Amino acid sequence: MTVELKNASKVVRGITHIKPTSLVLETGHFNVLLGQTGAGKTSLIKLMAGLDPLASGQIFMDGQDVSKLSTQKRNISLVHQFFVNYPHMTVFDNIASPLRVAGMAKSEIEGRVEQAADILQLRPMLNRRPQELSGGQQQRCALARAIAKESRAVFLDEPLANLDYKLREELREQLPELFAGRGAVVVYATSEPEEALLLGGKTALMDDGIVTQFGITADIYRKPDSLAAARVFSDPPINSAEITVANGQATLATGVSWPVQNTAAALADGNYTVAIRPHHVLPIKGADSDVVLNGTVLVTELSGSESSAHFQMGDNGWVSLAPGVHPYKVGTDHQFFMDPTKAFYFDTDGRLVA
Repeated sequence: MTVELKNASKVVRGITHIKPTSLVLETGHFNVLLGQTGAGKTSLIKLMAGLDPLASGQIFMDGQDVSKLSTQKRNISLVHQFFVNYPHMTVFDNIASPLRVAGMAKSEIEGRVEQAADILQLRPMLNRRPQELSGGQQQRCALARAIAKESRAVFLDEPLANLDYKLREELREQLPELFAGRGAVVVYATSEPEEALLLGGKTALMDDGIVTQFGITADIYRKPDSLAAARVFSDPPINSAEITVANGQATLATGVSWPVQNTAAALADGNYTVAIRPHHVLPIKGADSDVVLNGTVLVTELSGSESSAHFQMGDNGWVSLAPGVHPYKVGTDHQFFMDPTKAFYFDTDGRLVA
């Protein structure tokens, strides 16, 4: 089973929401749409689900052109970040509702509902109504409905966004198992890079209504094609600054320099952008090769296990994310240490060169 987009686009009142996009999504793993709010994730899901019309292009499901088919005829399931359940129905009836619409036999409906309820640990709640459930239980009900329907494609649009931390972590771990072996194409939209990494599979990075890179999630994280892709796949935001490379040395506008190493050693002299994730910029020295950076601390945050510091270095605002507790003072200068072996180098067009 595949979901394929061929130059699919979406235009609303003259404004382009999705630029012409070609993409093939397959079964056997999660297909993650990763991007900031407004990047186009929900718009793309609505196109694939048949909720919004195409401005151009086509959408195929398992080789069948479904571009003009209604949502019902595409045999898909959609789970939103909000708990979309029918308030006047019991949990059983909520899970069973698409099966009844499909005209399924009563015995088969009961079997599928009970199986899905067991998977999502909802069996004791089948006779309750949604308002009698917690937020996590309501979202489990929506997921159970998607599982019971046995759709060709399941679209999960930030389904854990409105749950508390503990429930989010718990369901995030369970989701790959819930849909494993069901033969459906599973598409999961999120704005959290960490969530994409935890779910694994393949990821499509989205920015301003277009997919900037698509491939195995871990590979994209390790080697983003562009500066735009690196920015999407970093939280806190990836640090970046303009540099000049000359005679094997990279130099910031502040005068700080270091020898370019590994594949970057082959860079021709010229102007580039260096980018490095915050957890490779630390308040303590890790190796002799670390580059010393001096900056003024602007904001600090402590999560309990990690300390972050936003600091100003020349014209650039950078972030350090370090394990443990570190005593920063806002408004004071502080030394940070960058591991240059973890840096990405991009040309003036934002394309990865090393």
